[in-house]
Amino acid sequence: MKLYNSESRLIEEFIPHNKNEVTLYTCGPTVYHFAHIGNLRSYIMEDILERAITYLGYKVKRAMNITDVGHLASDGDTGEDRMLIGAKREHKTILEIANEYTQAFKKDCEALNLKWPSIVVPATDCIENYIKIISKLLESGYAYKAGENIYFDTSKLENYYRFGNQTSDDMLVGARETVDEDKNKRNKNDFVLWFTKSKFENHALKWDSPWGVGYPGWHIECSGISNKYLGEFLDIHCGGVDNKFPHHTNEIAQTESYVGHKWCNYWFHVEHLNTASGKMSKSKGGFTTLTSLVEGGYSPMVYKFFCLQSHYRKPLMFSIEGLDSAKTAYNKLLKRIEPIKARDGKLDKVIFEEYNNNFKNALSNDLNTAQALTVLFDVLKANISNATKVELVKNFDTVLNLDLLKENETKEEGSNLTKEEIARIEKLIKERAEAKQNKNYARADEIRASLFKEGIELIDTKEGTKFIKK
Repeated sequence: MKLYNSESRLIEEFIPHNKNEVTLYTCGPTVYHFAHIGNLRSYIMEDILERAITYLGYKVKRAMNITDVGHLASDGDTGEDRMLIGAKREHKTILEIANEYTQAFKKDCEALNLKWPSIVVPATDCIENYIKIISKLLESGYAYKAGENIYFDTSKLENYYRFGNQTSDDMLVGARETVDEDKNKRNKNDFVLWFTKSKFENHALKWDSPWGVGYPGWHIECSGISNKYLGEFLDIHCGGVDNKFPHHTNEIAQTESYVGHKWCNYWFHVEHLNTASGKMSKSKGGFTTLTSLVEGGYSPMVYKFFCLQSHYRKPLMFSIEGLDSAKTAYNKLLKRIEPIKARDGKLDKVIFEEYNNNFKNALSNDLNTAQALTVLFDVLKANISNATKVELVKNFDTVLNLDLLKENETKEEGSNLTKEEIARIEKLIKERAEAKQNKNYARADEIRASLFKEGIELIDTKEGTKFIKK
């Protein structure tokens, strides 16, 4: 498998540290509000990545954090904790907000057929581990205490900027709207590992530490959780492209200083979902949720299909027109699949392997989901048995998870037909076939049109005519 590595900025051959198991870490949500569909694009592609790696024969161990403390509104370690912002907005406790929006996020994942990672850890569950890491960083000189807070000293590193997308100017006050001055820092790039009550006296969640009562910074949580559950070597770290700096940059700095060697070999970043006004963002307000799409008549699978038509490293422009096109294409796909469910004919193992290898090649080509969908359409167009087609679709959908063989709503409605109604329709289908054989095309068209008015659509295949109730 070949993957683009954001750190090297090259497409590289994927070689796991341990050939028997791939360790995968996903930056999880900050649960102070609903996830918007731009957030969900990242989780869709990360789910596809895990499934693709599994499909290619690897065993995957995946962990994800739930940020319920420490994520401030500013990159410069100032402003309120986002969890506190959410709690004030809704007049609830932080833990109530965290539970509510964790469950909402999980519901979105379920609706999109996204696999819940085997290890999911709230940031507040690993306080002791953060303290252990910070203590060692202090002992080794990579961290210092100032203004009662604990900071990481970026001047100790030869190469702090690891993704090539930032320079020291980006942390100048005013250079980014999320950077504010913190006079306790020795260097403008330094970041907080542990906040004390001296800085956030009224913060709702606080713990005892060797440096005073307080709570952890945002960046330390991912390092702590990954180290605890996945070990000192990580194969792939995932996240949205906006996490590159400063979050992932800081993760690398503190983790490699702690473990004493290279930590993560591959960085997988998903590009933004954009609208006409720019990147979709909670801070700007007016963001779109999956629930709002469903209420507007779009199934979660339509949005997922919309995302899979584009490469994860390309910004994706969201519009209702684009979503409508995806809806049309997805529904056509389901209709093309419906007739093959009869599994007529025999499974051709040679043909199966040919198309299966094409699908694997698409996944291995830097997770090219658009190319993988093309292979799926090639299968449906091919002059091969339905048994072979349905087996291929079933296998492909273990990765795509688009409910391709699930009994969809139109089929469920059709299953409510009585035996007498089904017998009448089948009799008309037989009469239509005889009319066509006798070149009485007017009668054949009349039967099709009559059934269509009843909500019955006829689909002609080489194995005969099938019908579905619309």
